[in-house]
Amino acid sequence: MKYSRLIWIVLFSIECGFLFAQGPLTIISYNVENLFDYEHDTLKNDYSFLPDGDHHWTYRKYQTKLDQIAQVIVNISGWESAALVGLCEVENARCLRDLCYRLKRFHYKYVHYESRDERGIDVALLYDSTKVKVLNSNPLRIDLQGDDTRDILYVSALIHGQDTLHVMVCHLPSRLGSEEATEWKRMAAKHVIQQQIDRILCEQPDANIVVMGDMNGEAKNDLSEMANIMIELEQMGQGTHKYHGIWSCLDQFYVSEKMKERCGVQIFSPEWLLEEDTKYLDYQPNRTFVGFRYHGGYSDHLPLVLKIGSLYTK
Repeated sequence: MKYSRLIWIVLFSIECGFLFAQGPLTIISYNVENLFDYEHDTLKNDYSFLPDGDHHWTYRKYQTKLDQIAQVIVNISGWESAALVGLCEVENARCLRDLCYRLKRFHYKYVHYESRDERGIDVALLYDSTKVKVLNSNPLRIDLQGDDTRDILYVSALIHGQDTLHVMVCHLPSRLGSEEATEWKRMAAKHVIQQQIDRILCEQPDANIVVMGDMNGEAKNDLSEMANIMIELEQMGQGTHKYHGIWSCLDQFYVSEKMKERCGVQIFSPEWLLEEDTKYLDYQPNRTFVGFRYHGGYSDHLPLVLKIGSLYTK
């Protein structure tokens, strides 16, 4: 199981196309499980992640968490940095600055907006400033009838000075309570995503679009003009998250239809990101917390890696 996730689902098609001079474009999507700093943010309900809070979150634990996330990104990247890294469950800009400092050889900068999420966990995008120029960005608000949630982060960027890529980083509303009772919230969020896709394609019919993040549901082809490239992995019983012994691909990549033949996706699952599942057998993500108890692992999700052979063809 732990090795089979390394299988590429889609082979790169580079036939008559142009490849980036630096090689395929690498994009990471990672729910990092509660990257909080250890100090209180005004107007945020982050009290659980303070030294005297329920999670007993301290300076040392925060530093360890940053080191672990950086380790994951470096190991995925190797010698060549991932151009983009979408992150879920990040508290604030301080966390991103501290993470970028640990990754300074990759020249990462970040895009982040404070959302209305009560706990203050947001999405963010790291980008290698030697490869990527951000053209535009803004948060896309989701109306949940007074129930605040994370925004969707939209970024348009110029890749290697030649191709425009439209990116949306998402952490859709959770299934807490029950999947059925909360489905309308995720549908509302996907409606916002679809509206943005439609706006982009109206202005640029051949646009390159990537939607990524924690969708908090099974992989579906439910965005028009987009292909969810996680469906086959999930059908094979693989996943980025394990609940009651069942793997699922809560974390997903959608790509615009014209890109899908040039994209490959991988669940990054080395042994050091996993631990034995003593209750349900096999392995599970080595997570930071089990309930309120500090477990010391990386995250309760595994990261996804998307490689794009080219953004345009002849």
